Amino acid sequence: MKQELKPILIITYYWPPSGGAGVQRWLKFSKYLPEFGWRPIIFTPENPDFDLKDESLLKDIHPDVEVLKFPIWEPYRIFKKLSGNKELRQGQILEGGKQSFFKSLAIWLRGNVFIPDPRIGWVKPSVNYLLSILETNHIRHVITTGPPHSMHLIGARLKMKVPSITWVADFRDPWTQWEILHEMRISKPVWRRHVKLEQQVIKVADSLLVTSPSAKDEFEQLGARRVKVITNGFDESDYIPTTNQKKGRFIISHIGMLSKQRNPHALWSSLDKVIDETNHEVSVKFTGIISPDVLNSINQNLNLKGVLDLQESVPHEQVSKRYAESSLLLLIQTKTDRKQTQLPGKLFEYLQARKPILCIGDTSSDLARIVKETNSGQCFDYEDERGVRDFILKVVNSEVAFSFDHIDHYSRKSLSRDLSAWLSTL
Repeated sequence: MKQELKPILIITYYWPPSGGAGVQRWLKFSKYLPEFGWRPIIFTPENPDFDLKDESLLKDIHPDVEVLKFPIWEPYRIFKKLSGNKELRQGQILEGGKQSFFKSLAIWLRGNVFIPDPRIGWVKPSVNYLLSILETNHIRHVITTGPPHSMHLIGARLKMKVPSITWVADFRDPWTQWEILHEMRISKPVWRRHVKLEQQVIKVADSLLVTSPSAKDEFEQLGARRVKVITNGFDESDYIPTTNQKKGRFIISHIGMLSKQRNPHALWSSLDKVIDETNHEVSVKFTGIISPDVLNSINQNLNLKGVLDLQESVPHEQVSKRYAESSLLLLIQTKTDRKQTQLPGKLFEYLQARKPILCIGDTSSDLARIVKETNSGQCFDYEDERGVRDFILKVVNSEVAFSFDHIDHYSRKSLSRDLSAWLSTL
């Protein structure tokens, strides 16, 4: 007799056909949770305005998953009109360069009018709709995942109206400690509002869920009493090993967005020198959104510019081909004076691909620790040009080996098992 699955409501802005990193975490959890006794009910916008579309992710929706969609009004459409750029991506709204009056106004509106984010208008109607859903489906567990952090405000209001539910606020990124928020030209009164809302979520939620030990420490310093770490991971069914790597070519790849905050000049100059010094044929491939600031920095290095291959974002099902053809994978953290608490999802896909990882960023971060513990590569400081150059040459010349130890722990199925066991204790 088939076990009856326990319903769990997951409130998320990002859901297929939305592409990019934000959709992966709960798409994958909901894919495997039914194996451990849960029936995910997804609540997501009917008409979202997301950056990337990826129809290939639809195949990952488990047949036991129910998806509820509710209309949302999207002010990002106004931002695009004000900026004069119909193709303006949300992740690029803070990009450098000379800004028009309307783009500056759009940034100011984003930071000071829509608090905590432009999806705030979805909160009240969503709460009213979900109250009946909780009752008719006998739901006792609710997950909200942010950003956008407005999703957590839905959870807070549901919890206050129905105290018997168990509500978990999942933070894929920080809130008041989030680097992007600090660049929004936010006024002091608005900043106090962010702090107040964040504290409300921390105090009302039954528990917080975060993606790294450093994030756990950060939220505990903000007053959170119950914080659980479950990292992102890789899905074994996503990666099909191939022999795409072209013989005789050394391919250095980066998959994902490179914003102005991820622009390591020392890496570009190191790559330029390696290309000049080695006898190997080197190719550098970037797949995803590239900031004009980053591209300008790269183009100042003539050797690097000559071997650079740029490609727009590709469906997630094609990403494994990029990994398979690569000889070295680049992982670049945001350059900041603040503590690095985020573990990018592609770290774990890089581990699954079993290709050497060159990490640029905070050498004391969780990311650097995992790269070291798994013996999958090395992490260097943003300014360590000599160290980066020597490391790349060692990899090019096959003078160093990597074992990729204990990476099975980071499989999505294993992580979903851990999540299920923890949810059962709440």
